[in-house]
Formats: sequence, structure tokens, C-alpha cells
Amino acid sequence: MDEQMTTTAAPAPAVPGLSPVETSARLAGWALLLAGFGHVLRAGWEWALWTAGEPASGPPDQGEGRHRPLTGLENSYHFVTSLAAVTVLICAVLFIGWLWRVRDNSVALTREPPRYRGFWVYLGWVLPIFNLWIPRGVVADVYRKSAPGRPLPAVLNVWWVLWLIGLACGTGLMYSDGPDRLIERAYTEGWSLVVSEAVMVGAAVAGFLMVRAVTAAQLERIASLTSAEPSAEPSAEPSAESPAGE
Repeated sequence: MDEQMTTTAAPAPAVPGLSPVETSARLAGWALLLAGFGHVLRAGWEWALWTAGEPASGPPDQGEGRHRPLTGLENSYHFVTSLAAVTVLICAVLFIGWLWRVRDNSVALTREPPRYRGFWVYLGWVLPIFNLWIPRGVVADVYRKSAPGRPLPAVLNVWWVLWLIGLACGTGLMYSDGPDRLIERAYTEGWSLVVSEAVMVGAAVAGFLMVRAVTAAQLERIASLTSAEPSAEPSAEPSAESPAGE
């Protein structure tokens, strides 16, 4: 797909207002996979906590503001959780940067206003209720404007369904529970945490494929408009030669 994105990119866009998106798409795609890797790491530690079993001293949070010293495994889980949070932050920044570019390009291609105002590119992810459909709607609007008449790629819906399941499990952007609470959950219901992590890994992979599909469709549209523009020049040559022949 990298080759497709490269070969279909226009060297000089025929439509004013277009921004290059190939690099942004690659960064967003790889950032999604990086975030998925963060979930893989966290799943590994949650599985380890589950199989190790809770210490006799009980969970880290003893209640009433009392916390016992962490074990080595618990302490390393805190580190892995922080590392995974960094990958999610990187992913969020790069993904939104890509989404903003392709959204602006889709408007330049059609000269039609976007379905959702610009602030939804950011707030659509964090506002309760609205985050159930608006981010997908922004991406779908970009694709429809970039590839009019084509059905939405199936991977877009796969990505979004997995993302919603992750939200329901509390793993969509960040865990709703803190590390100590997660450790407690891992000791008693570690399997559910691992399943939640697997869902988010699937969402990351589907998101990676979705970014490439949307970007490739937009680059193909740009390339078709660019290649069509020079075709007017050869058509004028016969009319210029005709008087000379007479």
C-alpha cells in the first residue's frame, strides 16, 4: 500500500488548497500500531498478574487511604501502564493531524463544506455520547468526498466497532481505572482485561488499514484530477497546424 500511496500521489496538485498527506498517513498508521503494541505489553503483564495470584497482603489499595508496598511485578506493571499511555498520546496527536489534513483536502476537492465543524475533529473523541458516532462520521465524510460514489471500506466499520467495544470495556483512550485498581482487577478477572486489550489491538490494526485505505482513495482522486489537466494542451495542436496545411 505504501507503493500505491506513492505512485498515485500527484507531483503538483491541480486543485488549490491541497496538502500533502502521504507522510502524515504513514506516521498516523505506524502510531496506531505502536499504540496497539502498548496494549499487547499491558495484556502480558495483566496475564502475569492473573496467573501469579494476589499476595496474602491483599490488593495494593488497602482502603481508607492505606497502600501496601508494591511487589516487583506490580511495580513493573505501573511502568508498562505509563509506557502504554505515552504510545496512546503519540497516536492521538498523529492521528488527529492526519485526519485534519485529509478533511481539509476533501473540502478542497469538492468545494463543499464538511459535514462536521472543525472542533469535532478534536472534541468528538472525548465528549460523552458524541464520541459514539462523530469520529467515524468525520472519517466517513472524508472518504465520501474523496471517492464519490464508492461504498465505505469495510475496514472503517470494523475499526469503529472494535473501538466502541474498547470504550465499553474502559480501554478506548485510557483505562478509566488507575494502575492499582487494574492490578486488583487483574488478580480476580485478568482474563477480561486481556480480552479488552485484544480488542484494542484489533482496533489499532484495523485503524492502520483504514488510514491507508482513506489516504489511497484521496491520492487517487488527486492524481486523476492532475493527470486530466494537461490533456487540454495536445487537443489544441491540430487546430494550430490546420491553417498552415491549407
